[in-house]
Amino acid sequence: LSLCNTVHRKFRFWSHTMNAQPAPPVAAPHPFTLRLAVGLVGVLIAALTSGLNDRISDLALADIRAAIGIGFDQGSWITSAYQAAEVSAMMVAPWFAVTFSLRRFALVMIGGFAAVGLLQPLTADPTLFIALRVVQGLFGGALPPLLMTVALRFLPPTIKLYGLAAYALTATFGPNVAAPLAALWTDSLGWQFVFWQAIPLCLIAFLLIGWGLPQDPLRLERFRQIDLFGMLTGCSGIALLILSLTQGERLDWFNSPLISLMLPVSIALLVTFLINEWFHPLPLLKLQLLQRINLSYSLLTLAGVLLLALSGSMLPSFYFSQVEGFRTVQFAPLALAVGLPQLVIAPLIATLLNLRWVDSRWVLTLGAVLIAVSCLLGMQLTDDWARQNFWLIQSLQAFGQPMMILPVLLMSTSVIMAPEGPFASAMFNTVRGFSAVAAGSLVENFMSHREQFHSHALVDRLGNRPWLMTAENSEHASGNMPLLPDGTASSAENLGHFSTLVKHQAVILSISDAYLLIIGCALLLVLLTAWLPKRTYPPQTLLPLVPKTSGS
Repeated sequence: LSLCNTVHRKFRFWSHTMNAQPAPPVAAPHPFTLRLAVGLVGVLIAALTSGLNDRISDLALADIRAAIGIGFDQGSWITSAYQAAEVSAMMVAPWFAVTFSLRRFALVMIGGFAAVGLLQPLTADPTLFIALRVVQGLFGGALPPLLMTVALRFLPPTIKLYGLAAYALTATFGPNVAAPLAALWTDSLGWQFVFWQAIPLCLIAFLLIGWGLPQDPLRLERFRQIDLFGMLTGCSGIALLILSLTQGERLDWFNSPLISLMLPVSIALLVTFLINEWFHPLPLLKLQLLQRINLSYSLLTLAGVLLLALSGSMLPSFYFSQVEGFRTVQFAPLALAVGLPQLVIAPLIATLLNLRWVDSRWVLTLGAVLIAVSCLLGMQLTDDWARQNFWLIQSLQAFGQPMMILPVLLMSTSVIMAPEGPFASAMFNTVRGFSAVAAGSLVENFMSHREQFHSHALVDRLGNRPWLMTAENSEHASGNMPLLPDGTASSAENLGHFSTLVKHQAVILSISDAYLLIIGCALLLVLLTAWLPKRTYPPQTLLPLVPKTSGS
């Protein structure tokens, strides 16, 4: 009987071993050399190029639409289609990078991204132009996850935070440097360089990665357990949800048959995707990792940080474009005031977080307070403001943004082991990509509705107080205007001036409301930080102490 039980156990073990997924071979640790550092710089350049392409094309959308001859409605799909493809690629990129090796996958994605960028301005057909934009979004979305993957895998603990600071530049440096670059291409050289500017950067990244990153073996056996169902449901669901969010306001949400179809289908697909990921043996997103409190907290906080960051980019640019009538080149210095200092501030914050006695939760809280103070200053906005009124606000933003993003990266990666890096990268970048789109849509739609509210309120108030448009007030508002016998100004020219003044005031009030919304979000993040995450220590302080032995 004992012999039979032994044979039975051996058979069960052998059967389980044959049917189970083979354990992935653990990649041998690579020594951190100058050559490897050069390869990591190449990945950083590739990730920054992807982000710049997205942001610059968005800022130059009016010039692009005029060049290819399409209207506002059809042109809005240029941005929406790219963002949908970009976030979808973020979800699957780490899986393919592990399967084909980081180096091969990165080189193919960079080459494809540059090739599509070369062809894009040569296309005059709007449908083909949008289709190429989708393809470029797939290539471009695959690049930022690679940066986090290589940082988690190759960087030694003593400098890991500096690698994460480089990753943070894709959220703080790249989007803010995009404004002056967009102004340079559209105003000086031509709209084609909005896409062609990525080609030399891609070439540099291609050479650095090809020489610096080590070549891992192919792992094609992973295709035996490919999560094809998850790829189809997850990518389709997230793409449809992003299209619904970006097009919903323009199409009047559920009054549009398209939105009424896309939004419920996207939610159903994503629910199905999440259920599949929980039970799949080789998922795209390992949802079991969310049981680790610091990772769950980091993903929630990341969405809030991206919303807070809009107070330093979207709101000032909206004011200058809508009220002052400025072009991008005229308010680009404000964006540079946040972007360029990141090259110094981000490493300084990483050095601060490397000190064991510094609690990253307090650093994050202080960053949220700085952004909240900048928003309080922004709420004092009037139509007399010029660029000099924003310098203090932008300075607070320049320090506050990295002080929030770097602690989030530290807390999330501290609970991730090296073999789990691709799963964490897929989750982090998918949440980041989707949250950036959702935050932008939320603030834009919020300001649109608040502008309508304030516009109607101002008109009703003036209608109930006709003395506000007497001769003295009318002359102050719009110059020497002809008045009617009753002392009011109601000619066509005067009504035009009056409409412009009401619109500008409504825009200013809506921006002030948006600042207040962001302050509320910052306070919520402070409360969440005080309650949820656990204390995180710098990576190098967690290294085990190896006792010295004689002869060692």
